[in-house]
Amino acid sequence: MKSTRPAHFSTAFSEPQQALIEEAAARLRAGGTVAFPTETVYGLGADVTNPAAIKKIYSIKQRPAEHPLIVHIGNISQLSYWAEEIPESAWTLAHHFWPGPLTLILQRSSRIPDCVTGGQHTVGLRMPAHPIALALLNALGPQKALAAPSANRFGRISPTTAEHVRQELGSTVDLILDGGACEVGLESTIVSFHDRLPHILRPGGITLSALETALESPFISTTADPAIRTSGSLPSHYAPATPLRIHSTELIGQHVSALGIQNLRVLIMTWSEIELGALRAHASIQIHSMPRDPVLYGRQLYATLRHFDQAGFDYLLVEAPPDHPDWLAIIDRLQRASHH
Repeated sequence: MKSTRPAHFSTAFSEPQQALIEEAAARLRAGGTVAFPTETVYGLGADVTNPAAIKKIYSIKQRPAEHPLIVHIGNISQLSYWAEEIPESAWTLAHHFWPGPLTLILQRSSRIPDCVTGGQHTVGLRMPAHPIALALLNALGPQKALAAPSANRFGRISPTTAEHVRQELGSTVDLILDGGACEVGLESTIVSFHDRLPHILRPGGITLSALETALESPFISTTADPAIRTSGSLPSHYAPATPLRIHSTELIGQHVSALGIQNLRVLIMTWSEIELGALRAHASIQIHSMPRDPVLYGRQLYATLRHFDQAGFDYLLVEAPPDHPDWLAIIDRLQRASHH
């Protein structure tokens, strides 16, 4: 996936929009929860300094208490307020990519409650690139931040529109801010600095090559670190209720035929010009073409999975994405979505 520093965006809001943002900030200060848009996915936020509010997030999402939350800040200058012993390379990445889809795992400051980090000494911090998210954070105040995982039930498909949040969480959230469809559509890249060397713990909206260019050095790439628990790191995650299977371009037709013989309803998601021949005429089989560009594919992935998950199919079969670094985040999400 391509990665560039986010373009400047307007922070001018209409009076009703500004009033709604101020109402959301007031509810957060009072210990409530607010779903809000970011460039990646919609987040379910609570005041990071309020443990009672943080517990509401875990309850609403049905999230295990040991699974840490990412903390969203409104200004890069706040990084040193919420983290300690920040390596120079972490500052470099923050200045290069924030606001944007990059989360930094750093030593947490004493201002971060245990319930936010699952009891760990590290915390994930990021500055979202969405005008509503930044306006909400700024309305909270300079010494406030939002602990915010994705606004969905734990392990399920992440929401990329306000309607997705309403469908899944409904009235359990105090307020939902609608900022349209998310521009990136996949969660942030997570980079750890717990041993002062950068490791990728989750691929996302910032590519490995972009990180290496920013640091002017090779990067340590990994997707697991037993010393750190992070968001989206479990084997099964981002999953639809409908069984999802990934098959190579060469074999997907064979697997679809086997299911079609059983009169099962099958949705095929392709990205290439794969030849499926007679399968296209089969009444129980539907084919959906995804973009060949990884940025566009990522932007559409969750909304597409959510749509077909609700359409009564017995199986969702996905053509395996290209084995290319730009597709790492998509490969990661599909593998976790298919784990169960």
